[in-house]
This record gives sequence, structure tokens and C-alpha cells, in this order.
Amino acid sequence: MGKVIAVANQKGGVGKSTTAVNLASCVASQGKKVLIIDLDPQGNTTSGYGVSKHTVEMSIYDLLIGDGKAKDAIIQTQYNVDLIASNIQLSGAVVEMVNLPRRESRLREALAPVVGNYDFVFIDCPPSLDLLTLNGLCASDSVLIPIQCEYYALEGLSELMSTLKTVRKMYNRYLEIEGVVFTMYAARLNLTIQVVEQVKKFFGDKVYKTTVPNNVRLAEAPSFGMPINFYDPNSRGGEAYMEMAREFLKNNR
Repeated sequence: MGKVIAVANQKGGVGKSTTAVNLASCVASQGKKVLIIDLDPQGNTTSGYGVSKHTVEMSIYDLLIGDGKAKDAIIQTQYNVDLIASNIQLSGAVVEMVNLPRRESRLREALAPVVGNYDFVFIDCPPSLDLLTLNGLCASDSVLIPIQCEYYALEGLSELMSTLKTVRKMYNRYLEIEGVVFTMYAARLNLTIQVVEQVKKFFGDKVYKTTVPNNVRLAEAPSFGMPINFYDPNSRGGEAYMEMAREFLKNNR
């Protein structure tokens, strides 16, 4: 049975989709069978794999709201990662799901027939703690939390932990913390050091040793519809995500 990992942080701009896209691709490059779910209405993961959001025939929306089947929504990308895409329809899904039965477990039920075909399934959650993110967390075995090294990251973290506690209590008691990863990392800044110390105090050995630096090539890659290990594997960002993939796989032996 494949392991399902939600990549989540309700704070936007922390490198969440960047981490989902590039970690999934780097894990796949190590010979693992990987599926990635774009659960964010912005569709950054979809375009990050070179798939047009405007031409997707079946998206995650159809699985959550309609009677679409996961196997029919899977797109085989050219980067060794399978994708279930997102598009603008998803932005209205939260309102539409409110009155649906089993509204918090619709993603879990939709993915159940295909999860066993993969080693790892990554879910890129939206930057909010809404019904979409709740579905992502309820469908997952663990959650990976990207954190930018800034003061407000610590504030957002307490909200996220509160949500995870509620999810465990009410919907998914097996949900674990996969890890916490620092993004846009600038080691020379005093604030970075302070945030790292606080997070390590709270999460201990769940904090990834690998950090992701600020890197121009990482920022460029999505505009070419390529994960970093295809766009520029030798860049600082490319090397960081490949190292993170190795650390991830070591933790999941």
C-alpha cells in the first residue's frame, strides 16, 4: 500500500507547491512510483509539471464533487510522476462540498482504488485550513510542513498544529508528522537562526537536516513547466531537493 503525504501549511508563499513538485520528482528519480495530487485551486503543481490547467479533461474537482474515477483522472507526465490535476473549477468546491455526505473524506474514498499502485502519493494542499485541506489531511498518512524562516511562520505553525490535533481527534487518528522542512533558507540571518532553534525545540528530530536555499533557478523552473531536477539539477535548489528526497526515502525505509 502506498504512503500518502500531505504537503501543507496554511500560510502562503512558503514554498509549499515548490516542495511538492520537486520532492515528488526527485523521489521518482530514485526509482519510486509516485503520484501527485494538485489540491490547490491555483494549480501551481499542475503547471509545474508542464500540464495546462485549461485543457485538463478530468481534474481533482470531478473526483470530489462529481462521480469521476481516480484512474481516469491520472495524467502521465514526462517527468516520471503521475498527476491528478487541478483547475479553476476547484475554487468553488469548498462551497459545493459543504452539503455533501462524508464531505471530509471524499478525497480519501476517491483515491482508495489507486493508492496501492504507487510507492508514494503526495498531496499539494491549498494555503488555507479549509475543507480542501481537511480532505487532504484525512486522506493522508502523514503531513510534511514547509516553513519559511521568518517570524510569522511560528504563528502559523501553532494554528496548523491545532488543526492537526482536531483532525486526529475527529477524522484520522493515524495522521503523523512526516517532517518539517525549511525553505528560502538564508543561514547568515539572525532571524533564520532564531526560527530554526524554536522549530527544532518543538519538533525535535522531525526537522529535516536538508534545507532549501533561496535560488533563482527554483523560481524559474515552474515557468518552463519542469521540476528542478530536470530544469537544472546542478543548481543549489536542484541539489537541495535531491538531498531532501534521499533523506525522505531514508526515513521511509
